[in-house]
Amino acid sequence: MGKAWIKERRRDRYYRAAKRMEYRSRAAFKLLQIQDRFHIIHPGDTVVDLGAAPGGWSQVAADLVGPRGRVIAVAVVRMRAVSQVDVLQGDITDPPFVAVLLEALGRPADAVVCDASPKLSGVKSLDQARAVGLAGGALEVAGKALGPGGSFVAKAFRGSDYGQFLSDVRGRFPHVKEYIPEASPKGSAEVYVVGLGRR
Repeated sequence: MGKAWIKERRRDRYYRAAKRMEYRSRAAFKLLQIQDRFHIIHPGDTVVDLGAAPGGWSQVAADLVGPRGRVIAVAVVRMRAVSQVDVLQGDITDPPFVAVLLEALGRPADAVVCDASPKLSGVKSLDQARAVGLAGGALEVAGKALGPGGSFVAKAFRGSDYGQFLSDVRGRFPHVKEYIPEASPKGSAEVYVVGLGRR
């Protein structure tokens, strides 16, 4: 990473606010803004956070569900413990791991959220396809983990595969919204797809 990128990041108000509020990433503010708009998480809920590392969304989710709720964070890489969060390491596209996740969950979740990003190659079409692939994997997990009426959020990149993903979400949720939080980086192609009221 170049010095210019580091300097720009340090000027970013969400980066500075995350440091001040002890969030593990500036992405925490994206979930807070999604929550403000759509009210996807409530006190006492059970939430599954897919692609959770480094843990910013898990921190926000734990605050929102409170002491009566539960958050399960899933990361393909090793992730430091988060207060009041159960952390599982595994790949959401691996069926045996998904079975482990569902067993650990023990009951239908109220919300499944996913801010996972692929390793970016710099090739726009490839990165878009990988991002939508991750979002599609999250939707498959949500189909198994979410209870009726549950909520789903996943990050995707607009591109050739995006329309099919959006259609798949609409097939499972009666209310589907596309949303770009203010905290999303300027110039980013990312968009969050929000599904409400799982059928």
